[in-house]
Amino acid sequence: MNSLLLILSRKRYFAPVWVFASINIMVGTWVLYIPRVKEKLAIDDGDIGIALFCYAVGGLFAVTFSSKLIDAIGVGKSTLYGIIIFSLLFLFPIVAPSLVLLCISLFVAGMSSAFTDIAMNALVSELEKEDEVNFMSAAHAFFSLGGVLGAGIGSLVIGAVTFPFIHIMGVAFVLIVTNVLLARNFIAIVNNPVEKESTGFSLKLLKPIFALTIISFIVMGSEGSLEQWSKLYLEDVVGVSLEWLAGFGFVIFSAAMTIGRFFGDEISSRIGSYRIIIYGLLIAIVGYIAILSRSQELSLVGFGLVGIGFSVIIPELFRVAGKAKGVTPSQGISIVAGMGFVGFMAGPAIMGSLAAAFSLWTSYLALGIASGVAFVAAMLLFLKRR
Repeated sequence: MNSLLLILSRKRYFAPVWVFASINIMVGTWVLYIPRVKEKLAIDDGDIGIALFCYAVGGLFAVTFSSKLIDAIGVGKSTLYGIIIFSLLFLFPIVAPSLVLLCISLFVAGMSSAFTDIAMNALVSELEKEDEVNFMSAAHAFFSLGGVLGAGIGSLVIGAVTFPFIHIMGVAFVLIVTNVLLARNFIAIVNNPVEKESTGFSLKLLKPIFALTIISFIVMGSEGSLEQWSKLYLEDVVGVSLEWLAGFGFVIFSAAMTIGRFFGDEISSRIGSYRIIIYGLLIAIVGYIAILSRSQELSLVGFGLVGIGFSVIIPELFRVAGKAKGVTPSQGISIVAGMGFVGFMAGPAIMGSLAAAFSLWTSYLALGIASGVAFVAAMLLFLKRR
C-alpha cells in the first residue's frame, strides 16, 4: 500500500498512473456497447470476433515500430499524444455503419492502444529509475480501476443513453482534458540512454522460460477475453435481462483485479512467487466453474474470483522471468510480456471464433480449461524448483 500512498501524495506519480486508468476507462465504456453494435449491424458473435481480431492485429502491428517512435518523440510526449489519439479513435467503432468499417476503426484503435501502452509503461519505468521508487504494480492496479470506473459508471447510466456516441464522446472529452492538465508533470521526461546489449530473439531463449510464456499467454488472453465478452455472456448465456446489471460482470472482475494488485506484493513476500501463481490459478479455476453454472449470482461471484486469482500473476511472472537462468533479465521479461500482450489482444478474437463455431458457453469452458493448463505448468515449475 506504500506505492498507493506515494501515487496519491504526488502529482509526479499520479499523472502517469492516470493514463493507465484512462485507457481502460475508455475500453470499459466501449465494451458496454458491443451488444448494441452487434444488434445495429445485424452481425453474430463470429463477426464480433473478427472485428476484435482486427483490434489485436492493429496492436501487434504497432509493436513493430512503437519503441523507435517513442524514443524519437520522448516518452513523456508519447504518453500524452498516445492517450489523446486513443480517446479520439474510440469514437469511431461505436458509429461504424458496416462490419468492414468497424474492423478498420478497431484496427487503428488497436495500434493506438499498443503505442500508448508501451509509452506509459516506459514512462513509469523511467520515473522509477530516476527517483528510485517502485510503483509499477500499483500503476497496473489503476489500469484495472479504470475498467471499474468505465464499465461501472457506464452500467449505471446506460439505460438512459439514447445515443451511445454522446456517452463515448463525453468520456473522451473528460479523459483528454484531465490528461492534458496533468501532463505537465511528465511531458518533459525522455528515455535515458542505456548501454545496448544483445537482445536479439532466438528460440534458445524460450527454453528456460517456456512455461512462463504459456502462463502469461493464457492469463492475459483470459483478461482480454473477459473484458470484451463478459456482458454478452451474461446477457446471452446467463440470461441477465437488465442491461446495467449485465455490465457488472466486467466491473466485478476489474474491481477484484484492482484489490488484488494493491495487496499482492505483500502476500507474495510472505509465500513466494511460485505459490502465489499456483494459488491464484486455483482461485481462477473455481471462478470459471461458478461462471459456467449459468446462475446469475454465481456467475457474478465467479467473475470476481477470476479477477482475484489473476490479479498478481503477471507481475510475479515478470519477477520470476527476470531471475531465470540462461537469459538476461531484459530478455526474460520482454519475452514473457510479449507473449502476454499477444494473448491479451488475440484472446477476444479466439473467443469469438469458438462462440461462432460452438457457443459462447463453450468459449468460457475453453478459458477454464486453459487456466487448468496454466496451473499444471505452474505446478511443474514449482516441483522443478523444489
